[in-house]
Amino acid sequence: MTESPASLDEEIESGDEDLPEDDVERLHGSAVVVNNDQTVLHTGTAEYHDLIQALSDDGYGVCIDLCGADYLGNDTRLLPVTVTAERFELVVNLLDVEASRRLRVRVQLPEAAPIVATITDIHPGAEAMEREANDMFGLEFEGHPDPTPILLPDDWQGHPLRKDYSMGRIPVQFKAVDGR
Repeated sequence: MTESPASLDEEIESGDEDLPEDDVERLHGSAVVVNNDQTVLHTGTAEYHDLIQALSDDGYGVCIDLCGADYLGNDTRLLPVTVTAERFELVVNLLDVEASRRLRVRVQLPEAAPIVATITDIHPGAEAMEREANDMFGLEFEGHPDPTPILLPDDWQGHPLRKDYSMGRIPVQFKAVDGR
C-alpha cells in the first residue's frame, strides 16, 4: 500500500488490533493501527530504516522522540496479528510540521540480538536518543556515528533500565560536619 500522506488520516480509523492477518491496514508495508487517536506503524528490524526514510519523504521530517522499552514478564501489550512480541521494543515518534500530524513507529527487537539500523542519516537529532537507548536498554544501532555512552561512564557494566538489571546497593559515605 503506497498511500499519500493526505489519505493516511482519512483511511486508517479501525484501531482494532485483533483483525485477521488479511484485514490489517498497511502503510509502506507496515501494519497500521490507531491507538489513542495516534497512528502507529509496526515494522520489522529489516524494514525499519526504509520505513523511516519513506515517512520522511511523506513529510514526517522531525524525530520527536526515540526510546526503548523492556517488556520482560509483561505480556499485556496489544500488537497486530502480523507482529510477534519480543522482549525489547524501539519506539520512534515522528512529526509532520506542515500538516500537523504525528506518527509512532514501533519495532520489536529480540532479546538475543537487539540490533537495528541507525536513523541518524535521516534524522541527525536522533543521534543522542539512540545513544541513550543503547546505554539504558542495550539496544544497538548499526552504523551509528558515535556509539560511545552518553549517560553512563565508559566502564559501566549493564543497562540500568532493563527489568532484569540488579538494583544493587551503592555505598554512601557520610562524613561528620564540623560544628555539630
